Amino acid sequence: MYKIPESVLVIIHTSDLQVLMIERADKPGFWQSVTGSKDALDEPLQQTAIREVSEETGIVVGDTDTVPCANLDDWHLENIYVIYPVWRHRYAPGVTKNTEHVFSLLVPQNTPVVLSPREHVQYRWLPYRAAADLCFSASNAEAILQLPQRVTGVSVKTPES
Repeated sequence: MYKIPESVLVIIHTSDLQVLMIERADKPGFWQSVTGSKDALDEPLQQTAIREVSEETGIVVGDTDTVPCANLDDWHLENIYVIYPVWRHRYAPGVTKNTEHVFSLLVPQNTPVVLSPREHVQYRWLPYRAAADLCFSASNAEAILQLPQRVTGVSVKTPES
């Protein structure tokens, strides 16, 4: 069965903008936020995000769990990108682009992380700028850099501004 070329990117962070970064098992040195494709064409994006967070980090999002659903924020931002050739075989023949929907998830400090060993080998909590620098994906890095403005509504000054 081929992957659906529609996915989520979930930036997991704490209130002080520490961002969870996870290293891919199939590509050592490739660090990212949680990502994953829809399981079915009609799967709601919020459900995809909740499922992927649980599968990849063990963090459970729900109204009666540690992290409430209200902490999952749909940015209503889509990135369309060319699928890396190394992963193109997972998609139907001729599919070369993916549409990624960006979310953020606020978690309490010291939230336990349990990685899926078939997907990721280690994790780090980093300040958002360091997390963006570590990303192999440009769209992931760009989203992380938008985090302060998305979370607080106030842009953070950078040395360039």
